[in-house]
Amino acid sequence: MPLGDNGPVDVTRRWSLVVPLKPLAVAKSRLARAAGAVRPALALAFVLDTVAGALECAGVADVTVVTDDPVAGAEVAALGALVVADVPAAGLNAALRYGAERVRLRSAGAAVGALNGDLPALRPAELTAVLLEAARLPGRAFLADAAGVGTTLLTASPGVPLSPGFGGASRARHLASGAREITLPDVESVRRDVDTGADLEEARALGVGPRTARLLPTCTA
Repeated sequence: MPLGDNGPVDVTRRWSLVVPLKPLAVAKSRLARAAGAVRPALALAFVLDTVAGALECAGVADVTVVTDDPVAGAEVAALGALVVADVPAAGLNAALRYGAERVRLRSAGAAVGALNGDLPALRPAELTAVLLEAARLPGRAFLADAAGVGTTLLTASPGVPLSPGFGGASRARHLASGAREITLPDVESVRRDVDTGADLEEARALGVGPRTARLLPTCTA
């Protein structure tokens, strides 16, 4: 068994991932110029490609999507994700805490991760590598986004509170909270979240999932 920072690493560990999603009518507002009228559909495509990629990972036990959007909820449920209602007007981190609590009500010893829902180029093999590295680190660990400012994944070992601090300069926030940074090379698809037209072009260059790809001809940089 490989060794990590806290002794032997359980390479068979499976993670319960929590993915937040705003109502589609307001999701991805910064993409309005690039996506136009298909922005809500593009936001849905992002989360569907993200969830589908995550569910392909051997290291993922299940995915819980926290959303109040009935259309998105039905679509992600059809992929095999669990859906829980969002906490009204409480914000992103409250939604992630609530999702993690629901996961641990189902399984008290679950290893939990918060994953951005806007990773349309997500590669299952790259996410698997990141989760294996997270298992090597005790407590909480995170992966910074492509810009090195935000966070795309935060994990918590069994029994450890997730304590998310997403939004804005969350990399610094997670470091200050004691979370360990995952610094693997060659996992760009797990770092490439999409908020702007320029981000979308970078995701396109990596190769996006099929649902996002169908909408790209209608988008501009």
